[in-house]
Formats: sequence, structure tokens, C-alpha cells
Amino acid sequence: MEHTPTWLTNSFIYLSAAVIAVPLSRSLGLGSIIGYLAAGIAIGPWGLGLVTNVQDILHFAEFGVVLMLFMVGLELEPKRLWSLRRPIFGWGSAQVLGCTAALFALALATGVPWSIALVAAMGLALSSTAIALQVMGERNLLPTSSGQAGFSILLFQDVAAIPILALLPLLGHASEANQGLALADITWEAIKIIVVIAGIVLGGRLALRPLFRWIAGSKTPEIFTAASLLLVVGIAALMQVVGLSMALGAFLAGVLLAESEYRRELETNIEPFKGLLLGLFFIAVGMGVDFGVLRQAPWQMAAIVVGFLAVKAIVIYTMTRRLQLPFQERPVLTLLLAQGGEFAFVVFQAAAGAQVLPAQTASLLIGAVAVSMLVSPLLLVAIDRLLLPRYANCGVPVPEEISEPQDAPILIAGFGRYGQIIARLLLAQGLPCTVLDHDAEMIDAARRFGYRVFYGDATRLDLLRTAGAARAKVLVVAVDDVAQSLAIVDLARAQFPNLQIVARARDVTHWNQLRDRGVMLVQRELFESSLLSARSVLELLGQSAAMAEHASQRFRQHNLELFEQLHPYYKDSAKMISVVKQGRQQLEEQMARERGQQPAQPT
Repeated sequence: MEHTPTWLTNSFIYLSAAVIAVPLSRSLGLGSIIGYLAAGIAIGPWGLGLVTNVQDILHFAEFGVVLMLFMVGLELEPKRLWSLRRPIFGWGSAQVLGCTAALFALALATGVPWSIALVAAMGLALSSTAIALQVMGERNLLPTSSGQAGFSILLFQDVAAIPILALLPLLGHASEANQGLALADITWEAIKIIVVIAGIVLGGRLALRPLFRWIAGSKTPEIFTAASLLLVVGIAALMQVVGLSMALGAFLAGVLLAESEYRRELETNIEPFKGLLLGLFFIAVGMGVDFGVLRQAPWQMAAIVVGFLAVKAIVIYTMTRRLQLPFQERPVLTLLLAQGGEFAFVVFQAAAGAQVLPAQTASLLIGAVAVSMLVSPLLLVAIDRLLLPRYANCGVPVPEEISEPQDAPILIAGFGRYGQIIARLLLAQGLPCTVLDHDAEMIDAARRFGYRVFYGDATRLDLLRTAGAARAKVLVVAVDDVAQSLAIVDLARAQFPNLQIVARARDVTHWNQLRDRGVMLVQRELFESSLLSARSVLELLGQSAAMAEHASQRFRQHNLELFEQLHPYYKDSAKMISVVKQGRQQLEEQMARERGQQPAQPT
């Protein structure tokens, strides 16, 4: 083992930690990011000490953030990006300037020198692009209004980091002459930045498509993958040379290729690398948490973390209210933007190098940012479990519950995708229905389309009575939630024994639970649509419509009969597996015999 290369050993350690920690974290409902961070702490200098070169790993893993921004850019066409110019510069500048001003005032109030207070405020005002976009992607929040606002703010932060870094030499302990020199240097840097960005835009417009067309013509997929990575690496390196954000350059390249015919191919090639490197970035952040600084000044560290998280949260939540974002989305967006960001590491390290920050102060601030990135996913879990369920309908006008007695012969519980189709068919037949749903937004949308839907929870006996369950003939249970579905059935069977029940089953277990309760008219929600798709596949493969119809109906009949046989044994897994295998073999043999008896089709 002593001859094993370091990179191979470290790779084994990283992958082992991720494979163990991430599935465990997700199984506990904590999300993948917490798993990566925990893995980094475990293998880092303050854990088992298996890896010590944290900064090198962090610099390498930052490329995962670069690839992520490239992928985001691929989803944004230039005209759509142009339409976001006001949110980017309006909301973005409001967040950065507002948080900087509030943090600067707080630091001055605690007696911190103004230059240190300003640098600390500017660095802490930035947020973690990697964590925020990862969480919003996992929650499908990017297409929403809060997702667009968050993305716009994060993109502006990448731009704002440039003047922040440029300002640091002016805040250093330099003479006026040196400051004049610094101003000249800044002017020259600004010219280089403009030239590089213009070059990327023009080159992307004129050269990228022909280049990828030529590479695709070689018909070597691995070279296309290499070219995709080369593009991102090259632009990132170019941006790094002129002191710009690598992620910003990759984003611009992605936007320029968003309208390209090669967009999907680029996404497919880069996605695996992005996922692995982004995971490595979170592991590196976990390894980088300096528990030594935390141990030396725990109360000071706690005060910094709680202080800047609270101040940023107040500013950002006020913004979400001014932007009139949905109430349910405000806490998540506030927390994602309140945490510190990876670019703060660069700002504070550069400030220490420019002698704006003392080394001890820089270490303390870097540690505070890392701790905030560590605790934010945990706070997000707490918000999901404690805050959002309690205030799920806050900010949404709640309609009045059903109060007038109804006398329709059909009662439908649930007006989602399943219940809507049933209700529309029955209403088209001239059959009146009383529909109950407890989603205020769904009811508001249904009423705008002319449907009469009442607000109410069908698990409440008083509401069922008011809805006319005692006089109705049929109850359709079409709710999404399995536990709620079973509760409605139990209540109806106990209180309204003459009411016939037609129920929707989400899966096999739900089907068996409904059958246990005596509900015979149960439909699995995807069964019939899956059979129709299977018929389409058979027809596309050359079978006649009649043959495909016969095969699907034969399977349908067999499956329904098999379910009836399995029901008494569904809690006995060994017996159930045996019956399923036997039934599948019988079906395959029967259909093979039928295929052999059919005349050959003309070709």
C-alpha cells in the first residue's frame, strides 16, 4: 500500500465517504447536501484525518460549481436572459447593497473598525450558489417566481464579486501614491474584463456552432465529450486569468449555446461530471470547517454566524414580501440566500493578503461562512418539517367550508388530476356531483374554469353529512394521499353503509388495503394508461391493432385475476412471490401458444 498513488487513495476515500454518507442522509430525510458535508467532516483534518490538503481539493472541486452554472446557462436562451435583466440588476443589487449596508451598520455598532466592517459585510452578503441552485433544482423551484428571483440574485452576486475584489487594494494600508497606482491597475483590469467578455460573446456567436458541427462530424462521441469539457475549462481558465468568476464565464458560454442544436448532447455529456464534482465541492466545504477556530472562540463564532444569518434573513424576507412571492416559498428562498457563499472564501483570503483583514479575523470569518453552509441544510429540514406544514395555506385566501346541505347523487373527494377526469365525464352526462377538496389554490383554479368545488376535508364527518353523503348513491375517493384515502373509506363504511364506494389506488399495497375494507371497485391509477402505452409499442413494432388489442386485454384479464388470487397472501411475501412467478409463467406460455396459432402477417 505504500506505493499506492496519493490521488488513487484520496479518490477511494472521497467515493467511499460519499457512497456511505449520502444514501444514509437521504434515508433520514436530511437531503444529499448534508450527507456530503457530513462525509467531508468525517474524513477531514478535524475528523478521521484521512485527507489534509483541503484547499487544493476545494479549488479543484469548485469546477463542479462552474459546470453547474454552464448547465443553467444552457437552459436560458439569450432573449430569456435579456428579459431577466431587470430582476438581475434590480433584485440582485437590492439584496447585495441591502445586506451589505445592514451588516456594515451592525459591525460598526459593535465597535469594529470601518474598513474591516466593510470587507466583512461585503463578503458575508454573498450567498452559496452551489447549495442554493442544488436545493432549488431538487425541489423544482427554478421555474417558479421564487426560483427566478433567487437565480437572478445569485447571478448578480457573481458579477458583484468582481468590484468587491477590485476594491480591496484601495482599503489596504497603502500610501496615496500606491492608491493612485492601484486605480491605474483597476482601470487596466476593467479594460481586460470588457475585452474578454466581448471575446467570449463574439466567439460564442461566430465560432462555437461551426466548431461543434465539425467535431460532431467525426462521429466519435468521446471526442465530443472532451470538446464539451474543453470549452468549459478553457473559458473558466480565461476568466480566472483576468480575475473574473469562472462560474460567470461558464454561464455566459451556456447561454450562447442555449439555442444550439447540440444543447441536449452537451447536457448529457456534462451532467455526470457536474454531479460528481459538485458532490466533491460539498465534501471539501465540510473538510474545510476549521473546528480549531471554533474551539478557540466558540461564542464569538456563534455570534457572527447567528448575527449575519439573522440580519440577512430580515433583509431578504422583506424583499420577498415586496416582490409579492408566494408565502410558502419565502422561508426557503430566505434561508438559501441568507447563508454565506463560497466566494466569501476568496474575498476574505484576498483581503488578508491585501492586509485589510488580520489573519485571525479572516480565519474567523471563513469559519463562520463554512458553519453557515453547514447549518443551513439542517435549518431547511427544520423549516420543511415544522414551519411549512403549519403555515401551508398562509397567504392564500381560504374559501369558506361547505355549509349548505347538498343532494347530488355522486360525491367526489379530491379534485386533482384523477378526480377532475371523473367529474368532467359525469357532468358531461348531466349527472350532478358534489366535489370536496381541501386545497385552496386548486379550488380557486377550478372555480375560474366554471366547476363547482367546495372547500372541505372529506375525513370530517360533519362535512360529509353536509355534502349529502347520507343521500348520495356513490362516493368516489380520488385523493392523492393514501392515509387520507383510507380514513375517508373507514368513515364512510362506518357512518354511511349504503353508500357505494369507488376508489383510486396509488399502488398495489393501497389496492390491497382498500380491498381489506370491503371496497370492491378499486382502480389502480396507472394501470389502464400503461396498457394503452403497451399497445402503442406493440403496434410500432409491427403488430396489427387487433393483435395488440387482444394481447393487452389478455394481460389485463390475467393481471386482474392474479390480483384476486394474491389478495389473501399480500402480507406473506414468500407466498406472494411464488404465486406471481407461477402466474407470469402461465401467462407467457399461454400467449406463446396464441401467437403460434395466429396466421403470419403479410410483410
